[in-house]
Amino acid sequence: MTATAHSRRQFASDNCAGICPEAWAALAAANAGHAVSYGEDPWTGQACDLIREVFETDCDVFFVFNGTAANALALAACGRSFHAIFCHRHSHVEDAECGGPEFFSGGSKLVLLPGDDGKLDPATLERAARLRPDFHYPKPGAVTLTQCTEHGTVYSADEIRALSATAHRLEMKVHLDGARFANAVAWLGCPPKEITWRAGVDVLSFGATKNGIAVGEAVVFFDRALAREFDYRTKQAGQLASKMRFLSAPWVGLLADGAWLRHARHANTMAQRLEAGLRGVPDVAQSYPCQANAVFVRMTEPLVQALHARGWMFYQMHGEPDYRLMCAWDTTAADVDAFVKDVRELAAA
Repeated sequence: MTATAHSRRQFASDNCAGICPEAWAALAAANAGHAVSYGEDPWTGQACDLIREVFETDCDVFFVFNGTAANALALAACGRSFHAIFCHRHSHVEDAECGGPEFFSGGSKLVLLPGDDGKLDPATLERAARLRPDFHYPKPGAVTLTQCTEHGTVYSADEIRALSATAHRLEMKVHLDGARFANAVAWLGCPPKEITWRAGVDVLSFGATKNGIAVGEAVVFFDRALAREFDYRTKQAGQLASKMRFLSAPWVGLLADGAWLRHARHANTMAQRLEAGLRGVPDVAQSYPCQANAVFVRMTEPLVQALHARGWMFYQMHGEPDYRLMCAWDTTAADVDAFVKDVRELAAA
């Protein structure tokens, strides 16, 4: 790939973006000298306290290297190897974790469910959980919700409450895969507690890599009984950082003055600008509602190839004719307008 393609901001993924200034400054501060290892440093303690402030509750917090570990280890803590974990058929744990949840749970079965716009609904969940009450089939153990969904949509507080109530009535735990949790909070405009523990979520994978830090996600236990011996899980899984401050310090930078929400709101705003710019363009049709920092569209193959030829990067998703355009904390209006301009020129050619 050319140097120009590397330097241009793209729409392939918010993972492509660099480190935001707040996280970078906190990382530099943590690098100023020696500190105690394995999470006993002051930055890790401060980061955990800031997460508790964000959610307005006492909760147990653990930092791991990536979202796959956060999801897989959190789900492993929710049940036993003979349990079923219910998820949307296009959930991230199904589409992009390479069997991690099954591996770290010792064999729990992912049961895939349908749902419009990437979401589960209570009736579908209950039917699936009640389908096989015999011990020849995995016992219902947990449900995992992707927030924001893999289709770029957002569960409302009411939707999460309804799903959690159904799950708890059926004696299942509720996990929220929040790789883009900040974008969901920004879209809904609600306190984070309203779509987590107050809505019945037992454990959250709280993502920040896609929101401006370099590496490291947080596993947040609202049901603190589930966190018992989780420190051993992280160590066994190779997810305990010896120099933990370099995972946790960027969280301090992101959370201390609200940068996590500012960046998420900005990314969402850029996605709304992109969606509006593509509206009505020949050969382009919106696939799902734009509710966070993703725009899903269907485009003709000649248009896609022409855009790639001009150096634009984006992915086709889910084995379907949908192309995902992601905005990030550093996406600019000029980036969006340049892409829209090329789309319109090529579509009209």
